[in-house]
Amino acid sequence: MAGSYLYRTEDQKRRYINSEVLNALVVRDIVSKYKLRNEQLLHALIDYLMDNVGNLTSIRSIADTLESSRMKADHKTIGKYVDALCKAFAFYRFRRYDVRGKRYLRSEDKYYLVDQSFRFARLGTKNMDYGRVLENIVAMELLRRGYEVYVGVLYKKEIDFVAIKQGEKLYIQVANNISEEKTFEREVSPLLAIKDAFPKMLIARTYQPEYQHEGIRIVDAAEWLSNPIPQKE
Repeated sequence: MAGSYLYRTEDQKRRYINSEVLNALVVRDIVSKYKLRNEQLLHALIDYLMDNVGNLTSIRSIADTLESSRMKADHKTIGKYVDALCKAFAFYRFRRYDVRGKRYLRSEDKYYLVDQSFRFARLGTKNMDYGRVLENIVAMELLRRGYEVYVGVLYKKEIDFVAIKQGEKLYIQVANNISEEKTFEREVSPLLAIKDAFPKMLIARTYQPEYQHEGIRIVDAAEWLSNPIPQKE
């Protein structure tokens, strides 16, 4: 959020992003435009989605969780509120895609936040999962680069992203740290299980030039993000 640079302290920046940007521009506009009656529920929903970025979830499971916190939240209302947040481009819903069956799955989706500064301003750094943060950043960048993006499913394995553009697919895994062999193997395993010839990539904080592992491109996250021209992947 560019406006936050006008403020000197972290607290001032967080207040600006949370109060003047998220609450004043996003929340109030959504409440007014879609005539939402329960603003307290909307705030609780935003907190939940921010805290569960990149986790598979369903409208019913969200409603059940919020109801367990003594919020009045039936699944129809939650569905309406989630749709409003997505239409306002505060969150993006990513559907699941069965890589083997080449079909879309309906049961659970993932939600990604348009800008991580909202989460920092609202929730701070508690329960911070930097792998999920990086995953969210890559998700938004793929959309910016013009890809249609899904969460991949192959048997019981999950591929973070199946990015599709002009009939071409790109399979992507995202990880914060792959320095340990066990972590590296866990991340490349789903990609190696894919049998088609479309390109595969692991994006992580490697701090080194790009290299290959059994046909998979291993790319440093900062290098990939800083490339001003979308790579011919």
